[in-house]
Amino acid sequence: MVVLILLFAALTLPQPVRGGEALRLEQSLDAMGSTYSLVLYGDKRETLLAAAEQAFEEVRRLDRMLSNYRKESEWSRVNRDAAAGPVAVSEELFRLLERCAEYSRQSDGAFDITVGPLIKIWGFYKGSGRLPHRAEIRGILARVGYRKVILDPAGSTVRFARPGMELDPGGIGKGYAVDRMAASLREAGIGAGLITAGGSSIYALGSPPGEKGWKVQIRHPKDASKIVEEVRLCDQSLSTSGNYEKFFRAGGKIYRHIMDPRTGYPAQGMLSASVIAPRTLDSEAWTKPVYILGRAWAARRLPSGFRAYLCEDKPSGKRTGHPCAWLQ
Repeated sequence: MVVLILLFAALTLPQPVRGGEALRLEQSLDAMGSTYSLVLYGDKRETLLAAAEQAFEEVRRLDRMLSNYRKESEWSRVNRDAAAGPVAVSEELFRLLERCAEYSRQSDGAFDITVGPLIKIWGFYKGSGRLPHRAEIRGILARVGYRKVILDPAGSTVRFARPGMELDPGGIGKGYAVDRMAASLREAGIGAGLITAGGSSIYALGSPPGEKGWKVQIRHPKDASKIVEEVRLCDQSLSTSGNYEKFFRAGGKIYRHIMDPRTGYPAQGMLSASVIAPRTLDSEAWTKPVYILGRAWAARRLPSGFRAYLCEDKPSGKRTGHPCAWLQ
């Protein structure tokens, strides 16, 4: 179980940068099973501190709503009661679930927040990993599938078509929290800030003083000490899904944690997928189908205005091309 610790970590007070033109603030918060970090620029110390605290309060609020480890959260209530009948939820959660259903439709089911039972049977929640029997996987697949989540806009209710279903916020929780933090910072008058969640989802608000954008690096999927690409972001998000986060070996084969909800097995053929989009909710959600379905599918289906950087699981060389490259 992930223990949620709501505290400030690595607190740095605002410091002046070149010529005293701006102050820089760095703060972090542990919540929702991830670390949320801020780098802010502004003119007044009090404004930066108040804006950071207001943004972190949004994360705390969403932790109380979206956590599947808190029994009293709305998300947990849906998982607990929706198989027995419709569960009324807040308008905010209902709209978020509607957006998830749309991601699922657009990705041919490769993005699916009902994947939780599969993650559990493969042992990735606990981090150890196990190889389930095919019969177990077939049984679990009967409880997986976004079409089995019935959303009723008239009453803002959620119902499961099958018992034993479970929604997993892991594919969208961080992205949604980052977007809400960005909105909070804008409301507080912050024009330049970088928000990161767990190192895998980033939103760049404006640009640092004297720069054309925030410099963001994409790590090598096989070597954390190496960088494969560097981008500049301004009012954009970047999210990455990589197979290096959780994996185990069984029978001479490596199984990794990014599941294909249509087959019940971990996706193959990709090392990492990064997506740049206007919102972090979008970039985080789209990394999953891009990772699972690959370059050819993404070239046809990635929304206009989005960009994707893929590291495929293939040897580099003249015949195959470099395994890491932008989607053309």
